[in-house]
Amino acid sequence: MKMKLRKSVLFLLMTAVLAPIVLYTNNLGTYYTSPSSRNEFLEEVSSFTFGGEIRPLNILPQESSAILKEPLGAVYSDNSIQSVLNYSDDSIRENSRITRQLTEESLSTSDGNKQDVDRNPIRLLVTDTVHEARTDGESSKNIELAGGKGSDEAKIDPEKENNSQNPEHILVNSSGGKETKHVQHSSRRSTKNSRREQGKTTTEKENERTILLDARVRHLKDQLIRSKVYLSLSSTRNNPHFIRELRLRMKEVLRAIGDATKDSELPKNANEKLKAMERTLAKGKQIQDDCAAVVKKLRAMLHSSEEQLQAHKKQTLFLTHLTAKTVPKGLHCLPLRLSTEFFMLNSSRRHFPNEEKLIDPKLYHYALFSDNILAAAVVVNSTITHAKDPSNHVFHIVTDRLNYAAMKMWFLANPPGKATIQVQNVEEFTWLNSSYSPVLKQLGSSSMIDYYFKTHRVESDPNLKFRNPKYLSIMNHLRFYLPEIFPKLNKVLFLDDDIVVQKDLTALWSLDLKGKVIGVIETCRDSFHRFDRYLNFSNPLISKIFEPHACGWAFGMNIFDLKEWRKQNITDVYHRWQNLNHDRLLWKLGTLPPGLITFWNHTFTLDKSWHVLGLGYNPNVPQKEIERAAVIHYNGNLKPWLEISISKFRNYWAKYVDYNHLYLRECNINP
Repeated sequence: MKMKLRKSVLFLLMTAVLAPIVLYTNNLGTYYTSPSSRNEFLEEVSSFTFGGEIRPLNILPQESSAILKEPLGAVYSDNSIQSVLNYSDDSIRENSRITRQLTEESLSTSDGNKQDVDRNPIRLLVTDTVHEARTDGESSKNIELAGGKGSDEAKIDPEKENNSQNPEHILVNSSGGKETKHVQHSSRRSTKNSRREQGKTTTEKENERTILLDARVRHLKDQLIRSKVYLSLSSTRNNPHFIRELRLRMKEVLRAIGDATKDSELPKNANEKLKAMERTLAKGKQIQDDCAAVVKKLRAMLHSSEEQLQAHKKQTLFLTHLTAKTVPKGLHCLPLRLSTEFFMLNSSRRHFPNEEKLIDPKLYHYALFSDNILAAAVVVNSTITHAKDPSNHVFHIVTDRLNYAAMKMWFLANPPGKATIQVQNVEEFTWLNSSYSPVLKQLGSSSMIDYYFKTHRVESDPNLKFRNPKYLSIMNHLRFYLPEIFPKLNKVLFLDDDIVVQKDLTALWSLDLKGKVIGVIETCRDSFHRFDRYLNFSNPLISKIFEPHACGWAFGMNIFDLKEWRKQNITDVYHRWQNLNHDRLLWKLGTLPPGLITFWNHTFTLDKSWHVLGLGYNPNVPQKEIERAAVIHYNGNLKPWLEISISKFRNYWAKYVDYNHLYLRECNINP
């Protein structure tokens, strides 16, 4: 009886032990099968072969298949392992998060039997990593499935890997190479979502890294501000030991920062200095626990900083305008050197050839009014360089008495190829006098001179830019007397001396201006450069005639129809408005406001690609606009011949200057 009972108990125990093992092994058999797999299992139930190792089976209570983790049979090749090792800590943390998310999804799935292998988070993570490594430039990756001796390698087919209609995992048997395909639609969708989410997170982290490139530099600077607060508080000032330590730490931090603007520019010991300063500041926090006093001091420091910033802005504005008005040494030396050479010439050699072309209306005539020899040379050189037939181009340069000899000598020594050139002295225009020109009468008045040269009023004047003495020069107003200067010509192209020509301008003379007097480039964008920006619309003389939001335009490159000018008597319109503005109540000084008024309803709009502005004040002029423009204009204070010019735009101008020229080298004019 006892013997039968023992056998019954032994049978029950064997059944309880072996049944879960058989069920568990049947699941594994789907992946690890061989001709003798069942026999091997029956011979030894205490262990099984996996990856070439003998591993003991743990006999556990039966669990749901969602909890069971598949013994992963895929390992990386050398290249794959290297790519994984190169992952940053952020990527590892992100992968862990995705793994936890996928595990939670698998636990919440009702069909646990299908999810035990197909939605294994480890396998999904491995698949994602291999896919990302392959897309970084590797042509293929091999996934080795270890199953004993002679394990095969399976190459993942990119077409199948990327085919959303046929998502499959291909696993190769260790002994015979039999392939078992498992369709994983839900798994693949989850994989794609995880990849997309991982990509977004990686992009966000990269953006954070870009923004925080100077995080340590900012932290060190913040520490210095906090240090200054503690130095000024009475409770900490009474602690000499702390003050000595704090001053020492401040010196160390200042030396560590130096001129650094990015973390990469900091020295290696910057972290140590940061931590040491943090410890010292912690001591200060213990000494000074009155938050209200700290807040009060910080507010005072902030207010003081804002006042200093405003003062520096005003000073910068004033110095910029002062620099723009100042002639550099080289440009002062050059006319002196050229004038000396001119007066040493024989009188027979002081004339330009082809003088008969100067009044030929069939040719292409340019008007250039300048006292800057180098700037005028760039305008002529750049125009001729891009002209298809330079022999048809005629340049009329008008300058003042001081620079007349030097300007003439420059072009005598550097003739513009086949083009024709003329240099005139504005003093020789006897018809241009104060009895004829209202602006000349105004410029010579004592009130105007006082406005420009009383320095005690400079800082208080909000319209500092209008105080530039260039507005005192009649050279700036000659553009309103083109028909008088060129009585035999029908069309003239006016060019400022701060422009560079990049294309052939011949087509401008064949344009039909449709009865208009001047061809212009409109400059209004949003609320900028409209009439109300230049004119005083509170005055009824202005508000009754003009539209405040009418689009402004630019001088700098303008084609003039002199026949229409004479026909519509535009010069008299200009004189009438100048007389009305004798007290400067309609507009401030300059040539653009009277130009807007004089040529009101007489403008023909040109395509914007003819003339691009802003290179003398706006560093954000688009590169594409500059490259496709026929003329680029350095309007503003940052002229290309000044040291304060915008460096990235300077080369467009400098490439037309021969810095190896003898006169330029003698005057120390360098790029």
